[in-house]
Amino acid sequence: MRVEDIKNVASIGGGVIGSSWTLLFAMKGLHVCQYDINDAQIENCVKNIERNIASLIEFGAIKEEDKEEIKSHISYTTSIAEAVKNAQFIQENGPERLPIKQSILAEIEEAAPADAIYASSSSGLLISDVTANAVRPKRCVGGHPYNPPHLIPLVEITYSEKTDKANVQLAKDFYQSIGKEAVVLNKECPGYIANRLQLAVYREMIELVMRGVCTAEDADKSLVYGPGIRWAIFGHNMIMQLGNPNGLKGMMEMLGDGGDVWLADMADWKHIPRKEYADIAQASVDEMIKNFPDEIGHSNPEIAKYRDKMLIEILKLHKKF
Repeated sequence: MRVEDIKNVASIGGGVIGSSWTLLFAMKGLHVCQYDINDAQIENCVKNIERNIASLIEFGAIKEEDKEEIKSHISYTTSIAEAVKNAQFIQENGPERLPIKQSILAEIEEAAPADAIYASSSSGLLISDVTANAVRPKRCVGGHPYNPPHLIPLVEITYSEKTDKANVQLAKDFYQSIGKEAVVLNKECPGYIANRLQLAVYREMIELVMRGVCTAEDADKSLVYGPGIRWAIFGHNMIMQLGNPNGLKGMMEMLGDGGDVWLADMADWKHIPRKEYADIAQASVDEMIKNFPDEIGHSNPEIAKYRDKMLIEILKLHKKF
């Protein structure tokens, strides 16, 4: 199978991630069949898609006249068999629980074409575990997006020893064809790339807040208005390259062992202090939300809408819209 042969896509699970994938597939002219477990969940999925389309129109990413065309590419079903029966590519977005994902995959394999590609949106599970009981593991990959998938380009592709490398390349080519920036992990790794980088930064933020060095609000500001702005343009290796006339090597030589003092003082704990940190940080986050300008908003839905607006503006600079 070639990328050009992929015309029908199944999106299994229509929550925040699944409905966003569905919208992206439809925006790219693919027919996508969206599955969820009951009519109520399907209704929520439709609402998510309608809301996201409205934001795309409002912020100039698509035109009003595109709306009905996009929606015409989407069908809905409460039957996995119906969703996958004609699919060449299947994006699974079930709960991040290994037994559930294995059960969903078993249902998919009973009804899907034998040559269909299965991709799991899992955010940290090993694809070798997800496909441990699979009939056709050679056609299975991980396809982890970043939320929301219809906006953020990244997708991380993982594979097991049983996956056919040609199918890994096909998945990458397919994702690239719909505008994603696909990266392939050379070996399995819990949490993949981006979530591990994110968690490493968040661990240090938690440490600083719990030590009383700063509030959660100021930790966020330090990230957004410092490294975050640069990271929205280039990754950290390129930032290092630009930081010294002699490039990354020159930057590393300039830094010397100075960072060792910081590293010795940084967090290295292996258990996230969830409750303790939540008790400390939630009040700071609530205050941050209260003090946001009205343009940003004062509730999660309002702030998410502002986030999407800003993402679209950044993506326009990257020529993604």
